[in-house]
Amino acid sequence: MSTVQALADTGLQGRNLLRIADLTPEEIGTILSVADGLKRSRATDQLPLLRGKTLGMLFEKPSLRTRVSFEVGMTQLGGHAMVAHGPDFMVGSRETPEDVARVLSRYVDAIVVRTHAHEPLERFAAAATVPVVNGLSAAAHPCQALADLLTIRERFGTLAGLRVAYVGDGRNNVAASLAEAALLCGVSFSIGCPPSHRPGDEFLTHLERLGRPQGAHVRAFTSVQRAVRDADVVYTDVWTSMGEEHLTERNAAALLPYRVTPALMALAAKHALFMHCLPAHREEEVSDAVIDGPQSVVFDQAENRLHVQKALLLALLTELKGMPA
Repeated sequence: MSTVQALADTGLQGRNLLRIADLTPEEIGTILSVADGLKRSRATDQLPLLRGKTLGMLFEKPSLRTRVSFEVGMTQLGGHAMVAHGPDFMVGSRETPEDVARVLSRYVDAIVVRTHAHEPLERFAAAATVPVVNGLSAAAHPCQALADLLTIRERFGTLAGLRVAYVGDGRNNVAASLAEAALLCGVSFSIGCPPSHRPGDEFLTHLERLGRPQGAHVRAFTSVQRAVRDADVVYTDVWTSMGEEHLTERNAAALLPYRVTPALMALAAKHALFMHCLPAHREEEVSDAVIDGPQSVVFDQAENRLHVQKALLLALLTELKGMPA
């Protein structure tokens, strides 16, 4: 059975993706395999599997990679994407999340939402009658995590048994989704952060539960050196997320010891990769020497947003039965 045919058996059609934990390890693996197949073929050789389909995208936050990758992905698959910005809809302000979802479900075939608070997104998805994808919320960034897994698997040929060290703000949306994705796929996860930026015990327990069947574990360290030592991947993100600019000075003071430098990378395994979801604040959370160095795969990650999102859209919008590999 081809990976594309296998996708039909995952039961993803018509579902939402708000958090990585909405997926099983098998569903993640199949999406990654389809994404890999799409990446290996030229876009001009791909069938217009989403011809006649329209993707609606709602953006309350600025976007480069999310918007462009979804738009290009829909175009390459024969579909169409339309964008509405915050002032056009103001979910939960101008109209309730439920009303916006019910209206848009009558116009489009799937919806990507890039928003602030996660709870209105959950209300939106519950009311929608078409698949809803979280393009980023305060709680989660599942599309980024899928692209990260694809990038890691490309480099190592596998995911099981690897260890990712995430340093900096261990509570943010990227860290949360990457941790869920890693542990579900058998990748152990270390977090290096100060106590002020440590994930809560309840979430750490949730992560440990996700990883247990795969033999993967999560640990949080105050010592960045302990978190990174012998890791296969070192990952960081900006110290202050969009919408939290008033915390910039506090975060900078607390997270300065967690800056990724060549000296810190030297503690990881010799083959270690450096990853960052972008945009990066260079010479803050990461030095130029690292992000531009030979271990950096940040632009591979950015490219892989396109491929995993195409695979995800195919999974949510089509059955794909009988399609060629």
